[in-house]
This record gives sequence, C-alpha cells and structure tokens, in this order.
Amino acid sequence: MRDLRILFMGTPDFAVETLKAIIENNYNVVGVITAPDRPAGRGRKLRASAVKEYALSKGLHILQPTNLKNEDFIKELEALNINLNIVVAFRMLPKVVWGMPKYGTFNLHASLLPDYRGAAPINWAIINGEQKTGITTFFIDEKIDTGHIILQKEIEITNEDTAGVLHDRLMIAGASLVIDTIKVIEDETVTTTEQPKEDTPKTAYKLHRENTKINWKDKIENIYNLIRGLSPYPSSWSLLYNKGEEVSVKIYEAEIELIEHSFDIGKVFVEDSKIKVAVEKGYIILKKIQLPGKKAMEAKALLNGYTFYKDAKMG
Repeated sequence: MRDLRILFMGTPDFAVETLKAIIENNYNVVGVITAPDRPAGRGRKLRASAVKEYALSKGLHILQPTNLKNEDFIKELEALNINLNIVVAFRMLPKVVWGMPKYGTFNLHASLLPDYRGAAPINWAIINGEQKTGITTFFIDEKIDTGHIILQKEIEITNEDTAGVLHDRLMIAGASLVIDTIKVIEDETVTTTEQPKEDTPKTAYKLHRENTKINWKDKIENIYNLIRGLSPYPSSWSLLYNKGEEVSVKIYEAEIELIEHSFDIGKVFVEDSKIKVAVEKGYIILKKIQLPGKKAMEAKALLNGYTFYKDAKMG
C-alpha cells in the first residue's frame, strides 16, 4: 500500500466536490493549487475561487501561482514532497509540474475520452444531441486530454437535461470516480488504456459569441439542443428585431412544438401567454429570456412589461 502525498489542483465548484470527497476519505492532501483571487461584482472586489474557499475552511495549504514555471513556485512544490497530483477543472500544466510526482498526475475530464477533448465537453455533448456522456480519469501527457485512460463511467443524458443539470450529475459522479482512481494507484493495481492517436471528430471546442448564436433556420431539434446545452452558462443568444429596435437577447429555457405553419422563419408572436418563434416544422417556445440590462425572466413575467409587436422577428 502506497503512502500518498497528494497535491490537488482546481478552481470552480466542479472541482470542490472532488476535493471534498478526497478529504472526507481521509487522504493526505499536502497542498492545493487554485487560481489567483480575481475582481468580481460591481465593486470589483477580489473574490477567492470556490476551491480556495473550501480549502481555507479545511485549513489546507494553498498556493495561487500566476506562473506555473516560476522557480520559487517549483521549489515550493518540491519541498512539499508530493507523490501524486490530481487535477480537476484547472489550466494546462507545464511538464515540470505534471512530471514531478512519482506516481504521476491524473486529470478528471467530463466526457468519455477520446470523445469531446477540449474546453466545453458538457455543453457540446448536449448541443450535439448525445444520449450519453461520462467521466474519465487519465494520466496527463504533453497534449490536451490525450493521456492514458485509467477509469471511465457512463452517464445518461435525457432530452430535458440542461448543461447545468448535467454538470451537477457529472460533478458528483466525477468525485466518486476520482476516489476509485486514487484507490487503484494506492494499492498498486492501476492499469491504463492508451487513447487512439488520431483526432476524434467529436471535439469540445471553446465556446464564443459565434458558436453560441442561434441559427433559426437550423432544424428544430438542433435549436432546442443548443439552448439547453448552453444553459445556464454561457447561454445561447439571438438578435431580436422589434418595432425598429435591434437588441441582443439571451435564451435560457425553451420547448418544442411540432406543427405545420406558414409563418416566416424567425417570426415572433405571443399566443396563450407563450412567446413563440417560428422555425422549420414548428415553433420554439421561449420559456426564459433575458433582455439587455434586465434579469432573466420567465416568459409570463416578461410579457407583463414588454410588448412583442407584429413585426417582431429573431435573426
């Protein structure tokens, strides 16, 4: 049985669940690396990451380097006598860091590798209409998400799941998979599977303004999947043309109505307190929408103070 000295690296809530599981299973975490505090909110006050807040509550040794190759930082790592690095939702590491511990550096990734390598695996699995995804632990190597696979677990995606709902399910399952991974490393029974060397066609591209914009001419299922795959963050969006005004709106929730109609694609109208957008083979019914400078609102609440005129159109 190996005596583990673990260095944990992570920043957002997704990583906290794993760190919490490691601590609750009484593993020896000798250090936690997380992002530097960043200005947030209207007052631009410095805010600690979710991982830092949890680490502070447990009295863990915290490091917040701006440069992972800095000599003083590397010396500090060496002094901790680490023999296993665990990475969850963190940045790319230089070899001097991931190659340091005797038992390696493993990462938790929110997909069934080799599918959906990259920055946004949860979002793209839903956007692409997948019915399953999963979580993978793998040893880090020089490239992104290409290292030898240790363990995987499959997770179902329902037709109603949003990225937020799936995120939480994967977060909990991921924490459990990391504990299983630590155990096989600890008792020296770890085995790995090499990933295919060729690139997978299913890639988790970084999300940006262009690939989060709704194309109302797309198939109705694709539009629906895009909306839920980007909810609640970073959210899908569209331009709304309404009585001579052009505004950018965010759309968080929607549903599909399959029906033949004669409206132009993108036509917006209100029927039975529902906001409907005409698309091919039916309507996208907008359930939660955000206008510029306003909070996200349910459709019914929005209609109390906002009018969609006869010329209203999404584009």
